[in-house]
Amino acid sequence: MDTDATGGEQKPKADDRKLLQLIFSKNALICMILGFSSGLPFFILVSLLPIWLRTGGIDLKTIGLFSLLMFPYNWKFLWSPLCDRFSVRTFGRRRTWMLGTQILLLVLCLTLSFCNPAQNLQLVLVLAAAVALASATQDIAIDAYRREILSDRELGFGTSVHVNFYRLSQLIPGSLALILADFLDWQVAFIFSTLFLIPGVLLSIFMKEPEFYSKLRGFKESVTAPFKEFFSRMGLKGAFFFLFFLFAYKLGDSMATALITPFYTDMGFSPSQIGTTAKIIGTSASIIGALIGGIIMIKIGINRALWYFGFVQIVTILGFALLCGYRQNIYVLGLAVAGEYLGVGLGTASFTAFIARATNPAFTATQFALFTSIAALPRVLCNSFTGYLVESLGWFTFFCCCYVLAIPGMLLLFKVAPFNADAQADPDGNAEKTAIGGEKKI
Repeated sequence: MDTDATGGEQKPKADDRKLLQLIFSKNALICMILGFSSGLPFFILVSLLPIWLRTGGIDLKTIGLFSLLMFPYNWKFLWSPLCDRFSVRTFGRRRTWMLGTQILLLVLCLTLSFCNPAQNLQLVLVLAAAVALASATQDIAIDAYRREILSDRELGFGTSVHVNFYRLSQLIPGSLALILADFLDWQVAFIFSTLFLIPGVLLSIFMKEPEFYSKLRGFKESVTAPFKEFFSRMGLKGAFFFLFFLFAYKLGDSMATALITPFYTDMGFSPSQIGTTAKIIGTSASIIGALIGGIIMIKIGINRALWYFGFVQIVTILGFALLCGYRQNIYVLGLAVAGEYLGVGLGTASFTAFIARATNPAFTATQFALFTSIAALPRVLCNSFTGYLVESLGWFTFFCCCYVLAIPGMLLLFKVAPFNADAQADPDGNAEKTAIGGEKKI
């Protein structure tokens, strides 16, 4: 180990201690629980619901159109100012919206468990739309809360922890619930998944509300100021490239996984095989990727991570194309899924940290909601047509198209995140920030 002139230990050991403190901090634990709470209702909709509909005799075109119900994830910025402006005084503005939406999600998901899609598809449609609306609103509050409690130094790792447990929540509706459905019934699977919302409810009751940052006055200013600040800071041309990058970076990956559970079914795998192999291996690889990504981002910065991780993300899409030639081969399934979800974990960690860094702390909820809404657009505008594309092109050609569609997002990195242009921070990672309507916070 390196030593200084007096024989004492130099900074590397101190940096290691800071890294360990970061990993085992209270904020990291909060990010774990909130990440899980944020991901669970989303994966109930995108993992559990499609295979439930498919096994109930619903065709792929209808299942693909169900992705249109995810519109709240794309338009949540429209009501995000409400989360900044209104609250119950006892809980504060973040805890009010988190707790309220979590309780609503409990009720809606339990009600969904008593439905039969073959007999009452319209009711399933309404309940799924309500779950998406409540889940998107919960995400507004959680994203803002996370950004407000994390320092600049904690941002990369804290975001990766959030992504880790967001992806980990997939194991419940996308794996364990499928195994239960294979041996028991779908009602048990839905109730089982819903019960895992309870830890988030308990955390929202007992955790501390973050410091109120913004000094905005009135609802009108809460709505207009975040957008004015963003376009003023970026410029019109810069804002266009930035927003288009948010749309394009995850486009190919998002489309490739839109109907991934029905894809496994069409490849001849049973629900229990999907649960034990595809979901467990895939989610584990995603978690490992996000954890590694968080640590690497501390060392190399967010911009470089977007380049490295984005490359891995698009290459591993081809693993699913490979699986088309090895139907019912459990080993190829595990290999393809592990590779793809490793790329997903790496890419999502860096991408989410990039979005968080781009927000102005004075307008956390609204700007974070705007950016994540743009990033979620492929799930609604493009994924709704994936069923038609698969039936027209076949699974192999479809995945090759997803690979090609992922390339433009990588090319935009030259403009929005140059390889050697990461933002500079002080040694402790606490770069000063100023904002319209807010105070400087260090």
